[in-house]
Amino acid sequence: MSLKDLVSPFFVWQRAFEKPYTVSLKPIEERPGAPAYRGFHINISEDCVGCGSCFTICQNHAIDMVQVEGLEPRSGDSGLRPRFDYGRCCWCGLCVDICTAGSLRMSNEYAWFTDNPDEFRFVAGMENKRWDGYQGGYHRHPDYHLFPPKRIEMEMLAPEESVGSFNEVVKGYSEEQALLEADRCVECGICVATCPAHMDVPDYIHAIRDRDYEKGLQLMYRTNPFPATCGRICTRRCESVCPVGIQGEPVAIRWLKRFIVDQVAPEDYARILQDQPVETGKRVAIIGAGPGGLSAAYYLRRKGHAVTVFESEARGGGMLRYGVPSYRLPDAALDKDIDYIVSLGVTMNYDTRVGRDIEFAELLEQYDAVFVSTGLWVPSNMRIQGEDHPRVVSGLKVLDDVADGRDPGIGKQVAVIGGGNVAMDAARVSRRLGAEVTILYRRRIEDMPADTEEIHEAQAEGCRIVIQAIPVEAMNADNPQQIALKWGEAEMVPDPRGGRPKPVLQEDRMHVDVFDTVISAIGQGSDLDFIPVDQQEGLEIQWGKFTPGDYQVTRMAKVFVGGDVANRTADAISAIEDGHHAARGIHKLLSGELVA
Repeated sequence: MSLKDLVSPFFVWQRAFEKPYTVSLKPIEERPGAPAYRGFHINISEDCVGCGSCFTICQNHAIDMVQVEGLEPRSGDSGLRPRFDYGRCCWCGLCVDICTAGSLRMSNEYAWFTDNPDEFRFVAGMENKRWDGYQGGYHRHPDYHLFPPKRIEMEMLAPEESVGSFNEVVKGYSEEQALLEADRCVECGICVATCPAHMDVPDYIHAIRDRDYEKGLQLMYRTNPFPATCGRICTRRCESVCPVGIQGEPVAIRWLKRFIVDQVAPEDYARILQDQPVETGKRVAIIGAGPGGLSAAYYLRRKGHAVTVFESEARGGGMLRYGVPSYRLPDAALDKDIDYIVSLGVTMNYDTRVGRDIEFAELLEQYDAVFVSTGLWVPSNMRIQGEDHPRVVSGLKVLDDVADGRDPGIGKQVAVIGGGNVAMDAARVSRRLGAEVTILYRRRIEDMPADTEEIHEAQAEGCRIVIQAIPVEAMNADNPQQIALKWGEAEMVPDPRGGRPKPVLQEDRMHVDVFDTVISAIGQGSDLDFIPVDQQEGLEIQWGKFTPGDYQVTRMAKVFVGGDVANRTADAISAIEDGHHAARGIHKLLSGELVA
């Protein structure tokens, strides 16, 4: 033993006479925690959307997502809130770091005494705690995210290039880009509830992460047989509620859907999807080969029912083909969806108009069920004097002509009336045909029903938008090949009931401009003349639209309806879900489970 070993204990004793470094603390005495201390949780419930990202990231299973009462229903809110279990929590703060809404943080309160252990399991933000108003504690820095707040940009044709052709504007993700974008998804599932078709969005995005594109295709076809189409022109309500978009940009769900489909060759669909119908002997007639009709056709055929589609046009797709320009939805992408549906044995009768080539009553006699999904093909009137002028044409007519390869003859100066997608498409098509385009819209830009990207792209391509402009009269111009349009400025008057402001024409602010063509695109209605009047009453038709019951069934035995003629949304994804929903009902009817 060395001398150092013998004397070292005496050095310890000298510490007994030094001032201690520890402090005396009684638990019941208040002593604030450090400013960034990770104490008890605070959740701003009105900001929280219940995405569950905190639940997913917690490695100690200290968080459960529970249903709570008293929350005001709102789009994009699951109605769930995190419940913390302080018997499991390690106060790591990952739940705060991942919170998509930024609603979750940790107070700097660390002392909590109770003789009831169950109290240490509580729903933050819904059960009042004394630290709820504390400003100190751990917060995520606003510029810090565990996932990138910005989406991966999609490569697109430059406006000066896109306006010169009908080539597809959006080029699609590369695999590297798709993987990076898929990694932004927190797999919360809120998008599933918001999607009209309830597509398995988190699962097919996960399939991208796994590079399993065949599984991704299978997942999409469970609820949507038009993934190539919806991957391009879906109104993407799922993205509008994506929690990642609360403090950043939403996940590009639509583009990721398109990416999966683009990775799979059409000839591989049969092997991947394994749709092998077993014949039931039941026959179903479908009127209309749009997204609603063909969606119903697909799911009915999968069940083994014989399906015959009656379509008045020369090709299938409905408004997807004749109302959406090819620069947004190329025929090849639409045909990829349609061809697979037809390959299952669906009989397509093109150039066949019900009411002309075959009577509606005949279908009722010859088939076990009938599904009607004819879309909205009748342009709405502007209700102005002179609108029957030969230089006034509908937006649908222009789009239909272009889709069929005909020159609509619009000239070089064009006015488009309206603010919806048809108006934007008609305007952008006119630009591609070499016209200077002015869009007149009666309200503000933020009121336009068109997709935001459609509006921005129309402007980028040189379309001039004049807001708060109300057409008053169409008149002859000095040149018989032109038209003079009288329009007035509008003032936006607040709605006393809290609705959106109403445009009111200002009689003292009128203008007259001369155009080669005025394109009316203010909406469209249905043409149900193929159904006899006495039967229309039995089907409950109001203002040109059906009022369906459960499973899209009508009051008339074995007649089901869906798509734009039966819903107020008037978009492809809603029509697709209507078709799927009707197919469930028709299958139940044909199986004896549903009494029509």
